[in-house]
Amino acid sequence: MRDPFLIRLHDLLTQIYPDHDPAELSQAVQHAFWPEGTARRKRPRTPSNNLWSERDCMVITYGNSIRDGQHKPLDLLRDFLTRHLKGVINGVHILPFFPFTSDDGFAVTDYRTVNPTLGDWPDIQRIAKQFKLMSDLVLNHVSSQSTWFNEYRQGHEPYDKFFFEASPEDDLSEVVRPRTHPLLREVNTANGTRHVWCTFSHDQVDLDFRNPEVLLEFLRVTRLHIDNGVRIVRLDAVAFIWKEIGTKSIHMPQTHAIVRLMRLLADFAQEPVILLTETNVPNAENLSYFGNRNEAHAVYNFSLPPLLLHAMLSGSAKYLNRWQATMPPAQLGCAYLNFSASHDGIGMRPAEGILPPAETEQVIDCVKAHGGLVSMRSLPNGGQSPYELNITFFDALKGTMKGQDDLQIDRFLAAQSIVMALEGIPAFYIHVLLATSNDLAGVEKTGLNRAINRHRWDYPALNAELSDPQSTQSRVLTEMKRRISIRGRQPAFHPNATQFTLQLDDRIFGIWRQSLERDQSIFALHNVSDETVEIDPVSINLIDGHDWYDLLTGEAIHTHGQKIQLAPYQCRWISNHL
Repeated sequence: MRDPFLIRLHDLLTQIYPDHDPAELSQAVQHAFWPEGTARRKRPRTPSNNLWSERDCMVITYGNSIRDGQHKPLDLLRDFLTRHLKGVINGVHILPFFPFTSDDGFAVTDYRTVNPTLGDWPDIQRIAKQFKLMSDLVLNHVSSQSTWFNEYRQGHEPYDKFFFEASPEDDLSEVVRPRTHPLLREVNTANGTRHVWCTFSHDQVDLDFRNPEVLLEFLRVTRLHIDNGVRIVRLDAVAFIWKEIGTKSIHMPQTHAIVRLMRLLADFAQEPVILLTETNVPNAENLSYFGNRNEAHAVYNFSLPPLLLHAMLSGSAKYLNRWQATMPPAQLGCAYLNFSASHDGIGMRPAEGILPPAETEQVIDCVKAHGGLVSMRSLPNGGQSPYELNITFFDALKGTMKGQDDLQIDRFLAAQSIVMALEGIPAFYIHVLLATSNDLAGVEKTGLNRAINRHRWDYPALNAELSDPQSTQSRVLTEMKRRISIRGRQPAFHPNATQFTLQLDDRIFGIWRQSLERDQSIFALHNVSDETVEIDPVSINLIDGHDWYDLLTGEAIHTHGQKIQLAPYQCRWISNHL
């Protein structure tokens, strides 16, 4: 019987590289991912929903989001995680921890070395022993000051064919752009003047995956990550990795085939490796990276942040409800990663086609009023469009479209409770957990909009805030941890438990979650407005004669003769099991 792994690998390599010998490439791929001394599973890991559970929750952070000027930042991060989050949050995504030149780590100069200003591989390994560790595979581009690019400029093999070149005369009008700078950068090389493709910045030069040696190099890097304890691999900007002149150069068939190839390798890995794709694009395009249960294990729920922000600012969950009602459940062996904000800000492209332009403008105006900034992208017609909102999620909710008020913390916690309740795995940026305010000094210092949401906390000062029960940081983190802990005890909050969107008052975002385990149902109701709202138990089909409880308060919920009341921004998780 022929080996099914080799058959699938051969087919994928033929799709990606039809002009190369698939048998020879197959051997090279296996040697790159399983070098001497390692071996693949004899049978693939069967697609299932057992790679995660309701107990899973992640924190997203830079390696130096916490520092004190004395200790290694990775040691401080581990101390913070174990001291403040252990037992509540079990996973951590450490954003690129390699040497870099710009974009806070996403212009990598050396993929095999930990940035010495953060620590070293043993520091990464220690964190990986206590938490499920996610790392970034920044595979679309490298730093213009990296060894790879320097070797390219000198014409040295194999790097002389590592980077995507184009001509200013080429028709690049259809290329989908996430930025406004010129796409091509002119560089002098030993082989003459060349124009290299730069999707994100001129310091981030795009690689050419038409050369299989580029793919093989990243498979070796992936193996290095896995051997050092990484169990979730985030494929950064993966949608852009395959380019063809005269096309949009995004979501190309070869891109999806490369993700399928990496999924195949993950499924045959001895270690339980999860692939997460990072595709900050409109909703349908994002969901395409699930493939047919054969691409990403998980995708970011990118439409959630802008729609959640709109709901909290407008006091209406109309568009959030409408979108959620049309979202498909994740396929077997797949899951959503839910979040409200990331290190980049709040992407607006995923709201395209869902949120009307007039509503988008209102959100932008509100964000600007709360001290936020807006980053733009270029359009094929020469115009520009909002790409992302740069603001901390906490400050984004200083008020509503009516103006600022004193309900910021309640509004903020309601938003994060929605993230916890939805189908999928919740992930919280460290500055969400810490209710961090806009870092305007960082913007002024760096000249970068994104610095507003990338504050570096002084660790002694942070611990002082967290030890003061009246501080904003302590109040928010304490309540966030309480709600995350409650969530983690409910089978109905398993990332793949059944979900149904409730059609209620527009001021309420409501979902029904059900798990066959313990026959648990949860009606998760979230008031996104500054008004008190009453719900008739009949409208959510609370079964009469059963005992129902609010998991967040512990109080009994009566099924007849009494309305369910939600105060401004109150959340109720009503369950048949306390």
